[in-house]
Amino acid sequence: MALDTTTSPQGPRFDAGRSCLDLLATAHPEERIGTPEELAEWIVEAGLVPVGASLQGIDGCWVAGFRELRLHANRLIRARTAHPGDSLDRINRTARAAAPPAVRAVPGEMGCLIRELAEPVRCAALLSLLARDTVDLLTDPRARAAVRECEADGCPLLYLDTSRGRRRRWCSSEGCGNRERVARHRRRAALARS
Repeated sequence: MALDTTTSPQGPRFDAGRSCLDLLATAHPEERIGTPEELAEWIVEAGLVPVGASLQGIDGCWVAGFRELRLHANRLIRARTAHPGDSLDRINRTARAAAPPAVRAVPGEMGCLIRELAEPVRCAALLSLLARDTVDLLTDPRARAAVRECEADGCPLLYLDTSRGRRRRWCSSEGCGNRERVARHRRRAALARS
């Protein structure tokens, strides 16, 4: 089955700054890769394949594979000291299981070069791409030190803090940041009335 990868009815996706962190965000606030169609949308939105790419063969096995990789990546990225051996083994095996998807540059409209897949994409290739990004994050001390968890109540999202001074507090200033500022204002107003 070929899935349409040209539109996204779910709206903008959360950009955590790394593909592996983007994968973790697919579990919050609800499951975003629970069906083959949702997974296909996310694969394109996350930039793992070019827009308009033909994603054939995506089925429940793909969904299960991505969700399993998400579980192991989440365990490893959130671990501060000891790394769960089973998750580390799974990430390492997945990283070396296949080559990442091959892309090529081809002429597009008005002479601009565009990216397209050089061959049909396989699940193992995409999982390997995400696992390699996880390995890169885990083994890069600077990137690892820049991983933050949103400080908003009830928001478990992780993101790469690339802000000046590394003082970013929320996954999204427009979402969680606004909710926290409104809550803080209400608390101050309630104290003033007391």
